[in-house]
Amino acid sequence: MRKITYVIGLLVAFGLLAQDKTAMKYAKTITAEDLKAHLSVLASDEYEGRETGKKGQKMAAEYIAKHFESLGFEAPVDGSYFQKFDLTESAIGSVYFRKGDEKKVGFEDFVYYSSAETSGEEYIKAMMIGEESEDADYTGKYVVFVAEALGGLQEKAGKLKEAGAEGVIVILKNDQEFNAFITNYSPYLKRPSLRMEKRDNDANKLILVNGSMASWMYDKDFESIAAGDEVEIIFNADYLDKPIGTENVLGFLKGTEKPDEVLVITSHYDHVGIINGEIHNGADDDGSGTVTVLEIAQAFSEAAAKKKGPKRSILFMTVTGEEKGLLGSKYYTDTDPIFPLENTVANLNIDMVGRVDDAHAENSDYVYLIGSDKLSTELHELSEKMNKTYTNLELDYTYNDENDPNRFYYRSDHYNFAKNNVPIIFYFNGTHPDYHKPTDTVEKIDFETMEKRARLVFHTGWEIANRADRIKVDQIKEEKVSGD
Repeated sequence: MRKITYVIGLLVAFGLLAQDKTAMKYAKTITAEDLKAHLSVLASDEYEGRETGKKGQKMAAEYIAKHFESLGFEAPVDGSYFQKFDLTESAIGSVYFRKGDEKKVGFEDFVYYSSAETSGEEYIKAMMIGEESEDADYTGKYVVFVAEALGGLQEKAGKLKEAGAEGVIVILKNDQEFNAFITNYSPYLKRPSLRMEKRDNDANKLILVNGSMASWMYDKDFESIAAGDEVEIIFNADYLDKPIGTENVLGFLKGTEKPDEVLVITSHYDHVGIINGEIHNGADDDGSGTVTVLEIAQAFSEAAAKKKGPKRSILFMTVTGEEKGLLGSKYYTDTDPIFPLENTVANLNIDMVGRVDDAHAENSDYVYLIGSDKLSTELHELSEKMNKTYTNLELDYTYNDENDPNRFYYRSDHYNFAKNNVPIIFYFNGTHPDYHKPTDTVEKIDFETMEKRARLVFHTGWEIANRADRIKVDQIKEEKVSGD
């Protein structure tokens, strides 16, 4: 009996070893050279920053679709690789405050942010409040309060909206922070925005001013404006809306044994386009994630060609509109899930994996993991095991903390799967000074490190797709947490 047990043990061990060697064989097809070749195209000036709905995004979609076609993947959207849908593009017309013939111009003297309907010039009543007045009734009025810093303003504006406020005017006390915000973010806020929904009259109207702007509005030093002080002033905000088309790009590899169970591997291939005449190439954000998906897809396709295809199906999906509010992944999960979400076993999302942040300057062999344990203990343990077995990266969970102020868990495409109780892992290299800048370029990418991270995602996907049982969800919360 002992001899039989020993032989069985050897056979099992041999089988596992053979499986490990197979996975390692195809992981090695993911190379720094191939990643660089793809990224040198997608993050080139020719692609004009890949802004959603624009020429460069369309070019990138074609490039990705041709890659999926070359791998022999199924085109799962009625014979197409494109999941097309329309968004509403809103361009700002004219935004200003007016007193007589004098105007203060939006995005120069102040900042306005809202998705509410606009109706041209209107008199508004703006009333200063104190902290103790937040629970009062502000129906029909714009409320004004002083803030020391930018943090938490959206949340506070929401509470005031619930108390009846028509809009919220925030006086940012720190002139330096206000000027930096105007300089750094006004170019983004002035550009056309995209949304799925029509304009919402119930949406917050948030206006950010500095002390001198508040003094102009009230005709007195803003430091002397007291709770209850009101002023009537003309405010104007016009938007011009039009439909614009865009598309997610999907390639499908059918599973050999459990084809109805689907692993989804995602990245977003859009970026922010051209701002003030400068192309924002988005090499790291998220060209790095996109080409990682392309390379992982090729590794799985080569395995499938040798009859080593995954037991479960894999959907490789590069989504559009992430920079506009996770719109592409939201369309897939909330409007048109090509494969039912109840059959989706997990989502591995790759968003910015090509750089090394300052916290790891001495050791580039790391990756931030976010969300691996939020819904499935089993997925987290599997991820840890795959890393220990194959890649031995430092798995940094700093941003996985529930109290992390960056809230990255809610800020990339995996969240639209997670909110539907699909287990997720978000792979991320952290932030850097070139984030959303024209300096996020190919020559700054660390392709050797990127290769290691890509192989970790591949091995994790391989295990999820080939294990006997699908990943179990054991951390469902009674109430879902809403994103930003």
